[in-house]
Amino acid sequence: MSSAENHNIDIAEEQATPPPPQLQQQHDQTLKGKKPSFHKLNRRFESSSFEFAELGRSKLHSSNSKVDWATILHLAFQSIGVVYGDVGTSPLYVYSSTFTGRIKHSDDILGVLSLIFYTLTLIPLVKYVFIVLQANDNGDGGTFALYSLICRYAKVSLIPNQQVEDQDVSNYQLQLPSKRLQRASRLKSKLEKSVFAKYFLLFATMLGTSMVIGDGVLTPCISVLSAVGGIQKATTKMTEDRIVWVSAAILVCLFLVQRFGTDKVGYTFAPIICVWFAMIAGIGLFNFIKYDPTVVKAINPYYIVDYFKRNKKEAWISLGGVVLAITGTEALFADVGHFTVKSIQISMCIITYPSLIMAYTGQASYLRKYPENVPKAFYMSIPHGIYWPMFAVAVMAAIIASQAMISGTFSIIQQSLALGCFPRVKIVHTSAKYEGQVYIPEINYLLMLACVGVTLGFKTTDKIGNAYGIAVVFVMTLTSMLLVLIMVMIWKSNILLVITYILVIGTVELVYLSSVLYKFDEGGYLPLAFTTVLVTVMYVWNYVYRKKYNYELDHKISPDKLKEIAADTNFCRLPGFAIFYSELVHGIPPIFQHYVENVPALHSILVFVSIKSLPISKVPMEERFLFKRFEPKELNVFRCIVRYGYTDVHNEKESFETMLVERLKEYIAEEVWIMTSPTKATDGTTGAIENAEDETENNICKNEEEEEVRSPDEERRNAVEREVEMVEKGWQEGVVHLLGESEVVAGEGANLGKKIVINYAYNVLRRNLRQSEKVFEVPHKRLVKVGMTYEL
Repeated sequence: MSSAENHNIDIAEEQATPPPPQLQQQHDQTLKGKKPSFHKLNRRFESSSFEFAELGRSKLHSSNSKVDWATILHLAFQSIGVVYGDVGTSPLYVYSSTFTGRIKHSDDILGVLSLIFYTLTLIPLVKYVFIVLQANDNGDGGTFALYSLICRYAKVSLIPNQQVEDQDVSNYQLQLPSKRLQRASRLKSKLEKSVFAKYFLLFATMLGTSMVIGDGVLTPCISVLSAVGGIQKATTKMTEDRIVWVSAAILVCLFLVQRFGTDKVGYTFAPIICVWFAMIAGIGLFNFIKYDPTVVKAINPYYIVDYFKRNKKEAWISLGGVVLAITGTEALFADVGHFTVKSIQISMCIITYPSLIMAYTGQASYLRKYPENVPKAFYMSIPHGIYWPMFAVAVMAAIIASQAMISGTFSIIQQSLALGCFPRVKIVHTSAKYEGQVYIPEINYLLMLACVGVTLGFKTTDKIGNAYGIAVVFVMTLTSMLLVLIMVMIWKSNILLVITYILVIGTVELVYLSSVLYKFDEGGYLPLAFTTVLVTVMYVWNYVYRKKYNYELDHKISPDKLKEIAADTNFCRLPGFAIFYSELVHGIPPIFQHYVENVPALHSILVFVSIKSLPISKVPMEERFLFKRFEPKELNVFRCIVRYGYTDVHNEKESFETMLVERLKEYIAEEVWIMTSPTKATDGTTGAIENAEDETENNICKNEEEEEVRSPDEERRNAVEREVEMVEKGWQEGVVHLLGESEVVAGEGANLGKKIVINYAYNVLRRNLRQSEKVFEVPHKRLVKVGMTYEL
């Protein structure tokens, strides 16, 4: 921020209420009894580092806030239906995907069961439930949550739109154990100085996000296909082709109902998944007792070693099937924002984990006696009398698992869109109760086409399982990488704990990753193909987005230039209120100069609005609007930064236009009230204010002194009324929305790669996706577009 733009603005710490009489009472009370706030106000007035005035203060949402146990248990029940649908339906296909051929030795079953047991224990339980969940971002999780934490603690963001005021909307503090502070500071310094590290972190986040989206494509395919395939046990008329077409029909129906939102069917999820867990646990216990209780000895990890000794390379390849037991684990972290850490820990430890262990143990007991039935192990192990109820519950559980991952995909794309890493798409909030439940029409239909195409193309769960495993393990490995940075730099964990995590969890994940990559040509290429396309789209959009922002920052209009515009005698003023949208958060964008050169007129009130996305999950309404008045004051030109977190609703019930005007009136009222204060010392000190307060507190003011104070207060109130009425009048005379639409082209001398990215790739995306006015929901009847070409 240039020194020329740092204007000292008097601002009040308390939030003003629009009606002047109430405002009068409020500030009278402030003068009488809130002495500390004036000390704080003066410090902010003297500091040139604060460009904007904030309206109000609030206590922010924290994932660590106390929640009563009744609420925690209620959320734990609800989380069963939302979080565990994917990992809960894994018993449908794990053994069949692990033993793709016949079982050569009876103890191989014990080796695989031991692998499943320790994998479920180490990854979902230890890593995610007890470690990764602690790295939530103000209660929200996912790949972008980890990235946003790192961006907030170290200056690694590639977009230079950080402001000092943004630090106030985070409840995270750096007051952690100081004995490890030096190591954390060294790591932070290296990240901030390394351009490669900044790009690598952004790329890793995009890669992880793309892999999760790929997971959202593959989960419906493998879950529905596995569940529907169970009908072959009851009838031989259901051929493989018929199963594939029935599965495709179910998938089409699933995506068509997405527009209604998950909230309408949300309460049916938890009971169905609870029934599912109860049934797989009960059947597992029944099979364990009936067929072979000795499989309990698989708790001895020696059977894993013995399995690898006996099968060597085939055992390593089979890990691609074992890893399917932990598919959907990333949902534990991604969906934590809808619940709490404790609620997910309770539901995992009490319901999900024991049920899955019992289900896999029961199937192992059955396979010890009937190893030839491994291709259909799940359905063949079901007692005959409850086959049809179990089949019905399995199909419903598979649909719910698909629903959870599809909704998660929408949320992830919303996060990446908010951080400038995804092209503009329409975000529809489907629930007034849950802000995080969103629907993206364009993405929904692309996912539907991809799912149906994969189902019809692959036809069997074996090949889809190969593709699925790569997406799952890649995301987990990237999560571990980001988590290690957080453990060292933010948590300042003991170095021995960090090394232990890397050696144990990291080694396990890398071994699984090597196994799933081996099946690249057997379906494993699919998620990598999805990821390549998505990362390319995300990087192209983010690259040009950053170039545009830096161009505007370098060519912004200086305050002196604004004064020249105001002094121009050929420049006329129009009645009304104008809102000029821009992505720039510092200064006035260059497109405004282009506008006034062609239209030498300005509305009576002009507000430059920047919609800014912060790398945090939520920004409270009280902290959302930042205002600044540009000089000269009589020009009535304001800058407004509207800050959103990546899970905030952009279009609330109250229109954005109304909220902006009301907040502007509050800001002006506070500014005028302080600027016209008769007790404000000219040298910037608060001595006069303190004296007035002391007299009031000691009850020594005389009646004639009160009469003398009353007149200046009346003048101040009248000044506030005039300024607020001016804004109200401008609003009543009509609002015009000015939207800057900048065309971008590669500058002279640009290399071929840059020309392809900017002139072709980016512009194709921009022209074929949603335009700015649709994203901001600007009314078309009052919209004026201002075009300009940027040479980047």
